[in-house]
Amino acid sequence: MASTARIPSVPAAPAAPAAPAGPIPGGGLGRRERARGALLGLAVGDALGAPAENMKPSEIRARWGRITGYVTDHPAGTDDTEYAIFSGLLLARHGSALTPVHVETAWHEWIADRAEGPFRGAGFSERGTLENLRRGLAAPISAQHRHAWSDGLAMRAAPHGVFAAGRPDEAARLAAIDGSVSHDGEGIYGGQAVAAGVA
Repeated sequence: MASTARIPSVPAAPAAPAAPAGPIPGGGLGRRERARGALLGLAVGDALGAPAENMKPSEIRARWGRITGYVTDHPAGTDDTEYAIFSGLLLARHGSALTPVHVETAWHEWIADRAEGPFRGAGFSERGTLENLRRGLAAPISAQHRHAWSDGLAMRAAPHGVFAAGRPDEAARLAAIDGSVSHDGEGIYGGQAVAAGVA
């Protein structure tokens, strides 16, 4: 920004306000840096937690003690990161114009109709969805399975919040559209809460 001190017709800018007493949300980082941090944090957290997934705290302590870093030489994420990438790709392709048809088409194109591919892993809600899609059921019927309540949408909802930064209602709306193929009820609400929180 150019200085206005040399231009007589523009009044001098008022003194900067005192720094706030508490921390600034986002730490003064720009939107791109916060988005990158949110998505990298998701992936790193997933890789850190993956070896201990589904273990009881007592089992974790017995095996590793207190975990303060990676516990394997080759950390890798899970389907949580893969499906967050899936949601991010949907947003990159469709943005706020995202519809359930777009989501369902992507499930077929990138996951259900392939024997192998980048979205290899799947939680139980995704497996139920894949089974329904492969049987020819369309959204929202594809989301009617025993695990539609699960956290699968919540695990992939961060990109919606990143995309709709500062607009939690829009982030929640997009998460509900994404989840309409795979989740229902509490499964949708959990994803909306994560997306809105990230936004």
